Amino acid sequence: MAMTEADFPLLSLVILLPLLGAIAIGFIHDLRRAKRVALAVAVIELIATLLVVYLFTPASGEFQLVEKYAWIPILNIEYLVGVDGISVLFLPMSALVTLMAIVASWNSIQHIPRFHLSLLLALEGVTMGVFSALDIVLFFLFWELTLPPFFFLIGLWGIGSHRRGAAMKYTLFMLFGGVPLLLAIVMLAVNHATELGGGIPQDLSFSLPILLQHPLPGDLQVVVFFLLLLGFGVKAPLFPFHTWLPTAAMEGPAHITALLTGLKLGVYGILRFTIPLTPSASVEFSWMLSILGAVTLIYGALIALQQTNLRSLLAYASISHVGLVIVGIASLNMQGIQGAVFQLINFTVVASSMMLLAGFIQHRLGSTEVIHLGGLAKVMPRLAAFYFLFTLASIGVPGTNGFPAELLLIIGALKAHPSLGVAALAGAILGAAYMLSFARRAFFGPIVHGDVSQTQDLRPRELILLCAPALLILVFGFFPNSVLHISQSASEAWLNRLLSFVP
Repeated sequence: MAMTEADFPLLSLVILLPLLGAIAIGFIHDLRRAKRVALAVAVIELIATLLVVYLFTPASGEFQLVEKYAWIPILNIEYLVGVDGISVLFLPMSALVTLMAIVASWNSIQHIPRFHLSLLLALEGVTMGVFSALDIVLFFLFWELTLPPFFFLIGLWGIGSHRRGAAMKYTLFMLFGGVPLLLAIVMLAVNHATELGGGIPQDLSFSLPILLQHPLPGDLQVVVFFLLLLGFGVKAPLFPFHTWLPTAAMEGPAHITALLTGLKLGVYGILRFTIPLTPSASVEFSWMLSILGAVTLIYGALIALQQTNLRSLLAYASISHVGLVIVGIASLNMQGIQGAVFQLINFTVVASSMMLLAGFIQHRLGSTEVIHLGGLAKVMPRLAAFYFLFTLASIGVPGTNGFPAELLLIIGALKAHPSLGVAALAGAILGAAYMLSFARRAFFGPIVHGDVSQTQDLRPRELILLCAPALLILVFGFFPNSVLHISQSASEAWLNRLLSFVP
């Protein structure tokens, strides 16, 4: 696959800036100054990622702003980063949700707050690496480096009594998923050397663009497909590996759960690596991927209908939406792939913002159980207004960013197979049911608890924080081509590679 090299190492700056900021905060003893440094780094990072989008050429389906340096020459492992139309928008979205997390936790973290800020920035840096890496060993490094920040952020600052258990559960699940990923990476590199008739290690290759040009043989491709799907499916999360997310949502701090629900690294891995690296196996087993997505979609929605806690409901809603994205990817058509990319971008805006709102409610009332709520719209009209906007986006109402994404996904599913389209439509209906039902019980009706009547509405800082995602919801809803135009050429290249393997 063709690549356009960068004149300036902008992607390296995007990756290193938060990591350097995390280190710098460790040497700042004044908490107020540390907070300002963290905020400044997050703002500069957002500007840098927007510059990446500005310099990106949407008409080209190739990797752009590519940087390539020798890293471990004896194994042909390189520092290779770049973006295309599928990955480029995830950079500013990740920067935005990290900035929101820093602002949301501004005054709520009292225990070792400088360490907390450092972990947030470190997590941002390695996340940028996940979305930029084009060498699969470099990708795996960044992928694994997301574990320590989440482990400490959930375990040290969680709000539940079992937060340390939740942190350990998350880590064990992710380590389990890392084993098949590493095995698949080794198999890909060894196969490249074997296909060229070369030796090991001098002819190994871990470069994604090079590996895309040398498909695996049939039987090996099937094995690698399932290994990659297992590894990424754990983090997505797909049924039945989803149980860590509701646990983390209930036990972890809301702004960290917002990152977990907003940054769908596992689904991105399926989109970036699993399908393109195993094209014939992906086409052959697209039916299985469709069923897996449909089961995750319907299962997550049905369980969400039974939830009485807002944080738990949002976790299962996120799982259900992941299933819809997988259905779109498995449809193997242009509508499905563009809808999947669009919906993944929506996750960072909508899912993370709703989890932050749940955190604001938790901070004020000490609970997000529906029995402790009721009548919130009367005393918190501003919070209620934002909640309903995000709810409308979540269920795909026209005028919000959820509508074009879900419409494309449903059309893609219907084109692939009518039953798949019916599952997607059923998931959308169930999504409206559980979101609107909880909203009715939590925000309307009489105020039955005295704490609710004394609750303070959104503070100016929180109000400003939520304005950015609210604006994006409307902009992407009324002008969906602003997203679709950027991803179109890369999506066409992604799809054409698959269609060449259709019998």
